[in-house]
Amino acid sequence: MVQWALVVHGLCTATVVVSFLCGQWPIFEGTFIERLHFFLTFGAYDYFLRFVGKIFGSRAKNCVLGVERYCCERPNPTLQIVYLAIIGVTYVIIAKSSFKYIPGYYVGEYHKYLSVVAVVVGLVLFVLTSFSDPGTVTAENASRYISAYPYDDLIFVERECSTCKITSRPARAKHCKICDRCVARFDHHCGWMNNCIGEKNTRYFVAFLFWHFLICLYGAIVLGLILAGQLQERKIIYVLTVYYGVENSFSALFPHVVQYFLASYNAQILLAVFLAIISLLLAGFFGYHAHLCLTNMTTNETFKWQDYISWKRKVNEAKTSGTALKESLNIMNGTTPVPQSKWRTFCKKSPLQKEEPIVVNNVYNKGVFCNIYEILVPLSQRRSFFHSKDA
Repeated sequence: MVQWALVVHGLCTATVVVSFLCGQWPIFEGTFIERLHFFLTFGAYDYFLRFVGKIFGSRAKNCVLGVERYCCERPNPTLQIVYLAIIGVTYVIIAKSSFKYIPGYYVGEYHKYLSVVAVVVGLVLFVLTSFSDPGTVTAENASRYISAYPYDDLIFVERECSTCKITSRPARAKHCKICDRCVARFDHHCGWMNNCIGEKNTRYFVAFLFWHFLICLYGAIVLGLILAGQLQERKIIYVLTVYYGVENSFSALFPHVVQYFLASYNAQILLAVFLAIISLLLAGFFGYHAHLCLTNMTTNETFKWQDYISWKRKVNEAKTSGTALKESLNIMNGTTPVPQSKWRTFCKKSPLQKEEPIVVNNVYNKGVFCNIYEILVPLSQRRSFFHSKDA
């Protein structure tokens, strides 16, 4: 009974984590995962607000909304503390429950020290991403950023930022309402870092994602090797086949081995599953941001291009509808000459089917190697940036 409870617990945890972080992905559209994501991100909080307002009154509801504004609309270290707690608690649990099996049949002594190094490197990347300047645009350096990132006149046009007193905000920059500053090559505001991700710290953020993916994968593999080592050291297969008469085949041994692991090493199994799930999620996030880096795009720009494409499609639909209406009126008025071939008329494409192709013309994409170099060595940290002429 305990074993099945642990299995159900692991499946429920995995479902909630995947739904919360990935429920908006197209692959989950129309599924239970998408509905659960909506409930976790919007529905549950809305029901909670209604409950508080009904039971404790409007003053308590306003207090909850005040906490929400503090957590979501102002810089605060809440998620940073949560991150540090997750890292610290997970490492302590692993150390207390699993280090006693090191060294083992497949795991060497050095893994105790390698794990410490891995966590320290992750914390260093966390600090660099959280506390480094993302690339703040000021009235003094705005003209240099304009030279570095010219306007494409599609998704970026010359605009003023009245809040920062910048008459011409550079292309690719955006004013972050949470940090209250304009950030060059703005990607997004990351609550986990309590900082914007921009031109100067994108490299640290991507390295943070990649390294934590490796840490979680490494932890899951080592825990798996510990379990495999215990299987060898305690001769579980030999005991099952010789003393209990279990057939020496994978299908026959598998349920017995799983039952043994759940009864004796449930902490290691839950930790391994947890780390494996987190590593998959981090791999997805890293892959997405790696693609953005390789194409010299940002998260903010992907949303801008989506809006541009949506607007362009509506314009094209309006044009084709107008053309089709004009042709219909001409035919009704008899002003359109009768075509010589009825077959040609039958095969002729309707104006409504004529769509002007919409191309994403990213003028900042300079090729894979130049794009990677721009991430590793931002434009504002090169000599040419400081030697550029003021606008």
